[in-house]
Amino acid sequence: MPDEPSALTTLLGIMVRLRAEDGCPWDRVQDFGSIAPYTIEEAHEVADAIARGDRAALLDELGDLLLQVVYHARMAEELDWFGFADVAKTISEKMIRRHPHVFSEDAGPGWDAIKAAERATRAETGTLAGIPLALPALTRAEKLTKRAARVGFDWPDAAGILDKLDEETAELRAELPEADPVRLADEVGDMLFVMANLARKLGLDPEAALRGANDKFTRRFNAMEQGLAVDGKAPGDVSLAEMEDGWRAVKRAERG
Repeated sequence: MPDEPSALTTLLGIMVRLRAEDGCPWDRVQDFGSIAPYTIEEAHEVADAIARGDRAALLDELGDLLLQVVYHARMAEELDWFGFADVAKTISEKMIRRHPHVFSEDAGPGWDAIKAAERATRAETGTLAGIPLALPALTRAEKLTKRAARVGFDWPDAAGILDKLDEETAELRAELPEADPVRLADEVGDMLFVMANLARKLGLDPEAALRGANDKFTRRFNAMEQGLAVDGKAPGDVSLAEMEDGWRAVKRAERG
C-alpha cells in the first residue's frame, strides 16, 4: 500500500503547481462557483461506481472526489481563509464531538441533540434549518419531511400520503386544460414532493428508487431498440404501437 501522508503531500503539491502563475491556464482561472458543479458530479460518479459494484471505477472516482476537496482547500488557502489541514482538523473534531460514545467515557447527548447544538452555534434556528439547498431535490424533500416528522408534522401512515397524492393528481388534472406552465410546474412539484415523502414513510431512499427506475427504463428501452434492429428498424421509423409491443415483449422476457 502507498504511504498515505506522502501520497497526500504529493497530491497537495500537484494542486499548488496547477494553480501557480505558470501552471495550467484552465485550473488557474477556476473559482469556487465554477468548480462546485464538478464536485457534485464526482460525488454522483462515486455513487454510480458503488451501485455497479465496480471496484476499479470506485478507486478512480474516489480519487476524483478527493481532488475536488483539495481544489477547494487550495483556493481557500490562496485567499488566506483556511487550508487542507484545517479542513481535516475540522472534520476530525466534528467526528469526535458527534461520537462521544466512541471517543469518551461519557455517552453524552444523542446525535440529533449534538447536531441541533451545532446548528445553534451557526445561528441556524428552526426545525428545518441546516438542510442544504444544493442537495438533489428529491433528497432534500425527503430530509425536509423527515425533519418535520421529528416534531410530529407527519401523516400517521403511508395510506394518508397516498390520499394526498390522489389530491395532488386531481389538482394537476384540473390545470391541464389551461396549460399554464407556472401552474403546471407548481402542481408537478407538489406531486414529486409527496412522492419523496411517501418513499420516506416506506423507509425508502427516493433518489435510489428513482435511479432504479431510470436503470430499468434504460435497460428495457435498449432491449426494445435492439429487438427492432433485428428487423432492420429503429424507434423513429415505427409507430408507437409497435414500440409498445416491443416494450411489452421485453417485460415478459424479464419476468420469465
